[in-house]
Amino acid sequence: MAKSALITGITGQDGSYLAEFLLSRGYKVYGLVRRSSSINNERISHLTGDITLLPGDLLDQTSLASAIRQSQPDEVYNLAAQSFVATSWNQPELTGQFTALGVTRLLEAIRTENPKIRFYQASSSEMFGSTPPPQNEQTPFHPRSPYGVSKLYGHFATINYRESYGMFACSGILFNHESPRRGLEFVTRKVSDAVAQIKLGLLDKMTIGNLDARRDWGFAGDYVRAMWMMLQQDRPDDYVIATGVSKSVRELVDTAFRVVDLDYRDYVTVDPSLLRPAEVDYLCGDSSYAKEKLNWSPDTDFEQLVQMMVEEDLERHRRHSYAREAGVR
Repeated sequence: MAKSALITGITGQDGSYLAEFLLSRGYKVYGLVRRSSSINNERISHLTGDITLLPGDLLDQTSLASAIRQSQPDEVYNLAAQSFVATSWNQPELTGQFTALGVTRLLEAIRTENPKIRFYQASSSEMFGSTPPPQNEQTPFHPRSPYGVSKLYGHFATINYRESYGMFACSGILFNHESPRRGLEFVTRKVSDAVAQIKLGLLDKMTIGNLDARRDWGFAGDYVRAMWMMLQQDRPDDYVIATGVSKSVRELVDTAFRVVDLDYRDYVTVDPSLLRPAEVDYLCGDSSYAKEKLNWSPDTDFEQLVQMMVEEDLERHRRHSYAREAGVR
């Protein structure tokens, strides 16, 4: 009998890749979506008919329990959150409600409905914050944003339910993972989109904040595979998922402009207003434990990722330009 999975945040970058991956393995896939006047299903529109969407909200435990009863999942993947770090300073309470307490509501709904469900929590490298690299499962946490603090709450809530109730609950401490489906508010996609527009003559300059911040960037499609692997183990545990290679924002920008044979120094300006109140300077993950226990390693390197994103944005803007020109004629 085929397994079933419930994914919160299915309309996001990770949710769309995870849904594709699970479908490829024969799963019945359910996705939790918030009730609203307009739902952005762009990332999963190609999966219409293959997945089932259920209403639910991390702010409402009753709706979570209802979704679990309807889907009867073997596995639950909690990918939903207020996930943009910069926004967490402007909306710290709302970030805490979704990203911290939302995890507890979901865990409690699982515990009361069916504690045998296997649970995956999307933790974050932002929990490490200012702790020096390389960061692994034993590295102390020191988050530097309301988002990081909220993720840390959810991380320890997952551990608490595992230890208190014997639930199969895992946290994946994922370092930055990107793709052409990344939101435009995130720095990698902001860069790839701006580079594409500059190459096509649609934009003259781009502004950036801290060029010296360093991140461990991987491909989201590789990382969702690790999520699934965690829930297939004999016992639950927590894993750092990363490439082990850290690059600066400056290197990101340089690599992206080189894809289109341009020099970033001719087009990039630094805007101090884009700097964070408290910066996370240097993240670099050590995923040795995941490699040993899960046999996981990334397939896509940094240069391949950046090229993929720039080329996708180039194609997207070309299509839009052609469509506009056709409409004028």
